[in-house]
Amino acid sequence: MNNTVNNTTTQELAIKPNFKWMLGDMNRVLAFGFGSGLSAMAPGTAGTLWAWAIYLIADYIFPLSGTPALLWALAAGFIWGCRICGFASEELGKRDFGGIVWDEMIAFWVILALIMPSNLWIQILAFALFRFFDAVKPGPIGWIDRHFKNKEKLDEPSTQLQIWWRGFGIMIDDLAAALSTLLVIALIQIIAIYMA
Repeated sequence: MNNTVNNTTTQELAIKPNFKWMLGDMNRVLAFGFGSGLSAMAPGTAGTLWAWAIYLIADYIFPLSGTPALLWALAAGFIWGCRICGFASEELGKRDFGGIVWDEMIAFWVILALIMPSNLWIQILAFALFRFFDAVKPGPIGWIDRHFKNKEKLDEPSTQLQIWWRGFGIMIDDLAAALSTLLVIALIQIIAIYMA
């Protein structure tokens, strides 16, 4: 049995994603953050803003903050994200295409799940820190990102396992950015308590 996903070359896979292409598959819709990843400028920021809005609306309708069900849903979203981000990456022929924003969305939902309820200023701080860590990728976040990007060969078709592994690489650096964000917010709150 052939374990490769397709037998086309990288040049044949390289496509320019657009709204019509995205709507052709539900996994693409998720990977591209319901269209936010198609933003011409800063798709990661657009995806994070969209995630923030979705979270606030969902939390208003179904109070989610602090529930175990939310954390289970985010864990499932992370696992499913490995698949959808890996397959979208394979389809586009790029390691971590900027328009794939499911990773930013899940990571920011993790942050919100752990800091909510909080005031607007803490949410803005969380957003700014997360975007900083995700864009600049300091320290361990950059190491993780480079590790996964440097291990891959995209000049030949990938196996299912390679696609899932690529998706994991796409997802994990954003999770590291989320954990860094949470650490800084916790440190700021500890310092604020001692200075009060």
